[in-house]
Amino acid sequence: MTQRDRQRIAAGLADGLPYAEIARRLDRPTSTISREIARNGGPGGYQPQRAHQATLQRARRGTPTPSRGAGPPTGALEEEIIEMAVGTGLPRMMARVHLDLLLSEDGRRTAAELTRRLKISPASVSVAVNYLVEQGFVRRERDPRRRRDVYVVDDDAWYHSIVTSSQRTLAVARRSKEAAEAFGLDNPVGRRLARGGELLERVSLDMLESAERWHTSTRARVVFRWPRRGRE
Repeated sequence: MTQRDRQRIAAGLADGLPYAEIARRLDRPTSTISREIARNGGPGGYQPQRAHQATLQRARRGTPTPSRGAGPPTGALEEEIIEMAVGTGLPRMMARVHLDLLLSEDGRRTAAELTRRLKISPASVSVAVNYLVEQGFVRRERDPRRRRDVYVVDDDAWYHSIVTSSQRTLAVARRSKEAAEAFGLDNPVGRRLARGGELLERVSLDMLESAERWHTSTRARVVFRWPRRGRE
């Protein structure tokens, strides 16, 4: 990879482009871009000149150098997970914060911990966690002793996020059907809105029913296991 390529990577990161788009512009695999950024400071600390010099030094020594100054997540696998999340529509900063919470030992971080680990501003953390809480990915707890918020990803996080998303889609579906009635079902616009609303309503209801069945069944399994453990 040339120094010019690295400058284009830095420019792409500054513009907030996803790795896949940077890779497309450089005509390289996304995994190559992901590794390049991960081993040279991460998305928040990538510097093209330093990355180029580090590559030259590694080539002279013939051994890889671990990344320096990179805030978690820095591994190629983690970066690829972030790219997948961005591909589904999750903003990059929110994806980074969400992944860091998911990979924490107890699924808990304070705003100060997220700021320090990800090397981002407190304002960025605040925007990210508020979004994640709103979407159901994360919940907020209050630490009364230290008078601070703690952000938590628990075992039901995916369940809550699916329910939140499905309920919002259901509201859109029903509003679309109302609009279809206003236009009239004999009108092309009305028929189009009605058909779209029916699809979104059916899919949303199916998702809610499936999520509820899963949630109920997992709670039942946990309740069933406790007496057995007590007798062993």
